[in-house]
Amino acid sequence: SRSPLHINCSIRGQLMKSRYMTSCAVAALVSRSLGAFAADQPTQVAAAQDALNTPIEQITVSAELRNESIEQAPLTVQALSGVTLDQLNITTFDDLLKYTPNVTYGNNGPGQGEIIMRGLSNGFRGNQSSGTIANFPNVAVYLDEQSMQFPARNADIYMVDMERIEVLEGPQGTLFGGGAEAGAVRYITNRPKIDTYEANAQGMYGFTSGGAPNNALNLMLNIPVVDNKIAVRAVIYNERQGGYIDNVPSTFTRNNNDLGNFYFNVKPANGLCPNKQPAGSAGLCALPQQDAPQINNYAVAQKDFNPVNYTGGRLSLLYDINPDWNFLITESLQNLDAQGLSVEYPTGSDFQPLQPLQVTAFTPSWNKDDYVNSAWTLNGVISDLGLKAIYTGGYTVRRINEQMDYANYSRSVGGMYYECTGGSTGWGNQTPMCYSPAGYWHDNIRSTHLSNEARLATPDDWRLRAIGGAYYENFRIFDVMNFNYKTIPACTATNLTIALSGGPVCVADVTTAPGSTANNPGVRGDSTAFGEDTQRGYDQLAFFGSADFDIIPGVLTITGGTRWYQYKEFEVGSQYATDTGCLNVPNGQCSGGLVNIDAAHDRTTYHGFKSRAVLTWNVNADTMTYALFSQGFRPGGFNRSVSAVAPDATGAKQFEKPNSYAPDSLNNYEIGLKTQLFDHLLTVNLSAYYMQWQSVQFLFFNPTELGNTTFGVNGPDYDVKGAELQFTARPVEGVTISGAGTYNDATQSTSPCLVDNIQGTAAFGQCITTINQKGVGVVPFANPFGTIGSTPAFSPKFQGNMRLRYDYPIANLLGFVSGGFSYMGKMYNQPATYTSGDGVLIPNTTFLRYLQPAYTTFDASIGITNGMWRAEIFGQNLGDSHASTFTSSAQFIKSEVPLRPRVFGLKIEVSY
Repeated sequence: SRSPLHINCSIRGQLMKSRYMTSCAVAALVSRSLGAFAADQPTQVAAAQDALNTPIEQITVSAELRNESIEQAPLTVQALSGVTLDQLNITTFDDLLKYTPNVTYGNNGPGQGEIIMRGLSNGFRGNQSSGTIANFPNVAVYLDEQSMQFPARNADIYMVDMERIEVLEGPQGTLFGGGAEAGAVRYITNRPKIDTYEANAQGMYGFTSGGAPNNALNLMLNIPVVDNKIAVRAVIYNERQGGYIDNVPSTFTRNNNDLGNFYFNVKPANGLCPNKQPAGSAGLCALPQQDAPQINNYAVAQKDFNPVNYTGGRLSLLYDINPDWNFLITESLQNLDAQGLSVEYPTGSDFQPLQPLQVTAFTPSWNKDDYVNSAWTLNGVISDLGLKAIYTGGYTVRRINEQMDYANYSRSVGGMYYECTGGSTGWGNQTPMCYSPAGYWHDNIRSTHLSNEARLATPDDWRLRAIGGAYYENFRIFDVMNFNYKTIPACTATNLTIALSGGPVCVADVTTAPGSTANNPGVRGDSTAFGEDTQRGYDQLAFFGSADFDIIPGVLTITGGTRWYQYKEFEVGSQYATDTGCLNVPNGQCSGGLVNIDAAHDRTTYHGFKSRAVLTWNVNADTMTYALFSQGFRPGGFNRSVSAVAPDATGAKQFEKPNSYAPDSLNNYEIGLKTQLFDHLLTVNLSAYYMQWQSVQFLFFNPTELGNTTFGVNGPDYDVKGAELQFTARPVEGVTISGAGTYNDATQSTSPCLVDNIQGTAAFGQCITTINQKGVGVVPFANPFGTIGSTPAFSPKFQGNMRLRYDYPIANLLGFVSGGFSYMGKMYNQPATYTSGDGVLIPNTTFLRYLQPAYTTFDASIGITNGMWRAEIFGQNLGDSHASTFTSSAQFIKSEVPLRPRVFGLKIEVSY
């Protein structure tokens, strides 16, 4: 298939360094295409018109690690060819979601999300510290044969010059391993062609309703270097998506209802607080702020402040060594630069109502995400035995540099602790006083991912067929995460002298723990209040095998397979935080607040088997049914620190946070029907499944009850009952109708509790039911794991889409018009166990639970082509829906990641 490659060459000169070379390439391509147009146009148009009523194209997939028609693969697979991706203007994962029901996406913006399948989610949250504390994902992401997944940050691979996209639903633990517990998304790129020259250029320019323009210019070139022996294929792309969210001018003023006020217990004098306002709902006052009553964001306020750039390329070389063997090597690189915030705030930072697509941020924010992937594959046949052999490997280096505004944390208990002195704060005994509430967090991540796999497969025409292999994976994450909201003066030599002389106190800068492993050892900046410097990862060794036996050749086949795996997982580094040991001491000499993670010896090994069994019945040449059992799992993880939390009525702590949590697992029972009717003019795929998700990994962060750091545990089980329909039809000449729909009923099936695990406490060995909350007293403690029958996060009951395309002749050209819709059902962002965010203006946790309403989007396009060039006008989100794709309290304020507003664009493509 021919899929254009998009290189975004901004009219404003974004590719100045390569403008001359790009212009020459485009000019040459256009010139040659136009020269060939007169001679080739009748042939191209005739071929296109002859294809108007041909049978539906059968997409070849490799979901079972062998090439087969999607209609013959005995599992639920969604696949889009490169041609279809181009026709639907799909370049990013957000675009893909509209056409892949049963897939949802928790995300804070481009490159900051986690893929979810069949409603199998324990919720999603902010990206802060995700490199250290986030669960490993349960959906695998592959670029060709190479794993690209990452905790809470699946790589947003730009889809250009793709052969196809495969979405494999349900556990794929036998063939794809630990990351594919709920499924896998596979990006399959076009290989070089050794027998033909190909070139393609595509440009796009468009508008976003209420936002900035969008543009793209992409190039692909395929060159046989040695005829029928060696070829190279080069792809470059650069797309700019204009911003559409406004950072509006705002102030930030401390408020008498800020949650941190009870730490200082400031009572109103003569009925009024120091800010001359009545006391808050708790009868307390906000502390006066040093120097000024408020801050503002005037220096960073900006319209359309969230533009996104995707820039990258891919270079592949294919060497046909002989008729039986070939070698492919590919180098891919991508730079994702997402500026600003991808969210809107319904209510601003000073409690003012905001309009849609508005936010109030006080510090510069961005997410810069780069990767370089080197991959190699040796593929061939052992002639004497007819065995197919493949060795494939890859090495990926990914770098993430992200900074996000965190001013709203200043209203919380923890935030005020790092910004206010005196009174009962623990920072001196002077008159209570607060400093600036401006704050942000900054995360620097580098990861490396090495994988090697070798496998052998028997010929496809044997009655007993088998595939087996070995896999080794080395995954490392290097994370330096700093929360920069300490505005109490640092203990510089001058400030320390003043403090020791009885003046305003100072708080020393923190440092990494002595003796710990560190990526960037030493003292942190003056504003760093908390953070971690860690290294995390695992080594995986696995052996797998699968065999098919034709009980009745061509009719009834039984398949069985298993995978033995061994994970060696570790975490080292340190956590650092300012505490009272940092009061009035030189910078870097804090006596407390340090956790040497190395000392916890966070290393563990776990191993086991995950298996798969299938019974396939080919009813006739066009109809197949199957019954499938499959298993999946994902790795466990470590918590940064072990500490006691949840005080009882006497103040004694009831729960010690665990040092680690174990893998969770999934069993899937599935039946399916795949059939082609009316001479292959209608294809229908049906599947139904029942899944058991066991010992699900849960993360908790509830500062007033469970401590001020996130920790993970293994929790309840969930059951999912669901069904999916996919169809494609060619009812009349030139018309193609396709669609898909899914229904899921996901419920919690067990209800464990958080057990008092500290000896000597009154409730030792029993479920914790009450908490002694500071400033409030003894309050009920709801079971954080919830009740049987509750619904997990990101689990809409129904998702669906439908699209229609009509191709028709116009004189010597071929015209086309297409349109479609996508529906996403309502769902929650967190499990039912988490605290509701309804009516909460000042969150005290990043895990508040919100309902995300259902929404529908509409897309359409119209254009003409002669087979060598194409012009198209397209529209996306034509109803201009502003629905939230992820609502959260991740930044201590209610935020929503909205759909991109209505987009109109013009796309022109030239091919040779």
